Amino acid sequence: MAGPEFVGRERYGFPMRRDRHGRGMRGPLAPRALPLRRTHVEQFDALVMDSVVEIERRLAESLGSKFTDLRHIEFAVDEVPPESQNYDADIVEDRGVPLSKLYPAQPGTVAASPRIVLYRRPIELRAEGKAEMEGLVRSVLAEQLASLLNLPPEDLEF
Repeated sequence: MAGPEFVGRERYGFPMRRDRHGRGMRGPLAPRALPLRRTHVEQFDALVMDSVVEIERRLAESLGSKFTDLRHIEFAVDEVPPESQNYDADIVEDRGVPLSKLYPAQPGTVAASPRIVLYRRPIELRAEGKAEMEGLVRSVLAEQLASLLNLPPEDLEF
């Protein structure tokens, strides 16, 4: 009768250990919904959406009835910018590295509404801390929205 072959307590290249008295971890430290369990990607996505909501609120306050809302604009986050050497005018970049790109609306296609894509890794690498990253995300979003809505970027930054 042939069973699994391992010598002594070693299996898969490391010693097997048992938790005989139930003193090990019984489950996760925090539920998934709490900020403690959020990944860097989830935290960055939440930061972008919070910034969009704040910019939308400020636009509604400053422009009043002239401003509708930002629901017709899609916001997306990618890890890194695509491999491309030709940069358009609708790219916000820092030292030659794109931080975001504005894709204009193309009526009659799948991309019927404009899309602003922020690139997470270049933004994270340029920020020293959370407050600086929040400011960088807000300024990038303000610059892209200003070019899309034909407003000065100073009206959107806070």
